[in-house]
Amino acid sequence: MTHPLVGRAAPDFTLSDQDGIDVSLSSERGRDVLLVFVPWAFSPVCTYELEQLRDAEDLVVSDAKVFVVNCDSKFVNQEWAYQNAFTGTLLSDFWPHGAVSRAYGVFDEESGRSKRGTFHINAHGVVDWVLVNPTGDARDLDEYRKVLGLV
Repeated sequence: MTHPLVGRAAPDFTLSDQDGIDVSLSSERGRDVLLVFVPWAFSPVCTYELEQLRDAEDLVVSDAKVFVVNCDSKFVNQEWAYQNAFTGTLLSDFWPHGAVSRAYGVFDEESGRSKRGTFHINAHGVVDWVLVNPTGDARDLDEYRKVLGLV
């Protein structure tokens, strides 16, 4: 089943990164964006995915912007980034709790966390690819490389 946002304008947002700096999706217009929603900082699968993103040099040097989003606080994200030597952008969807996750259809109401969803937003601000994995299943970075045209 196709995600309802595919082919539509990506919901704009402003969230705080791990350093307390506000980041808006609209400020990235003109470049590809990968929104990578993860359930919990410090959980084994989420930490594995964060390490994979950290070590994926081809993604880091690509023209795309990668945002990792969860419902943890910016303080939790700051420590998670520090402990994993992650220099990318971790965004806190903490308050209003899960509002961005809800806008993208990946908020789990029962557990109060994001589902494991990834959204590719093209340079025009349109969602053109979505991948949602079950909670315990890590995503394959080769899927990101394909959608970004790196392979």
